[in-house]
Amino acid sequence: MTTIIAPRVHDLGGFQVRRAVPTLQARSVGPFVFVDHMGPALFEPGRGIDVRPHPHIGLATVTFLWAGAIQHRDTLGSEQVIRPGDVNWMTAGRGIAHSERTPADVRSHGGDVHGMQTWVALPQRDEEVAPEFHHHPATTLPVQQRGGARIQLIAGRGFGEEAPVRVFADTFNVALDLQPDAELAIDDDAVERALYVLEGDAQLDGADIPEKHLVVLDRGTRPVLRAKTPLKAMLLGGEPLDGPRHLWWNFVSSSKERIEQAKQDWQAGRFGKIPGDETEFIPLPDH
Repeated sequence: MTTIIAPRVHDLGGFQVRRAVPTLQARSVGPFVFVDHMGPALFEPGRGIDVRPHPHIGLATVTFLWAGAIQHRDTLGSEQVIRPGDVNWMTAGRGIAHSERTPADVRSHGGDVHGMQTWVALPQRDEEVAPEFHHHPATTLPVQQRGGARIQLIAGRGFGEEAPVRVFADTFNVALDLQPDAELAIDDDAVERALYVLEGDAQLDGADIPEKHLVVLDRGTRPVLRAKTPLKAMLLGGEPLDGPRHLWWNFVSSSKERIEQAKQDWQAGRFGKIPGDETEFIPLPDH
């Protein structure tokens, strides 16, 4: 029996983020422990996204856009604008801080943004790897066209393709764009899978699926996705986690003590400064 999850909605000042994982029904899907849907939002000139510098440990962040642009900066000195179809993969490992803002040229005339940001928990053996940042332009990622269904691999394997993005566990992450009446049988290679519908009217094996909801798919099945209108969706999953994870703020770890250490490190400034974004930061929450 498939499970349909309504995400929690957070308003970040005229900009909505819907968090579908973790929830009571799905603490994780494969290695994915956070699933956030950003927008769609339309910013007036002079406004945009401003996620101030903040830290991560024990995970990788994966950013993918259907519209807009976001400028990433981190403590490694990386500076990269991500645009629709690109993938930003940031491995936090033992610790990294980053910021995400609307680029100045986009901010000056306003614009829209729509996309997904997910967090992948690193396997226990890799939780303390050195931090890295990798940008993969849309032109480097596998794309298939099956009738009216466009399939773009974001990370890992699926539909007979493999993305060049370095992953640490078996990963299934695919962007889907379907034209009205297009149908697609969902690949069953991954052990755990979920479908998130960003936009449009969809059916799964003939049953209506509401947009802006997550559907956890039964193992070993190949349900058929059908678009009743133009459809944007993401598939995610992979092999189950190799043990429980603790999540606190932006930290993910198999060890509560490690999270306590990360709290102290952020308060003491041990994550370092972000070149080009040194003045602001998000303080450690008090809960």
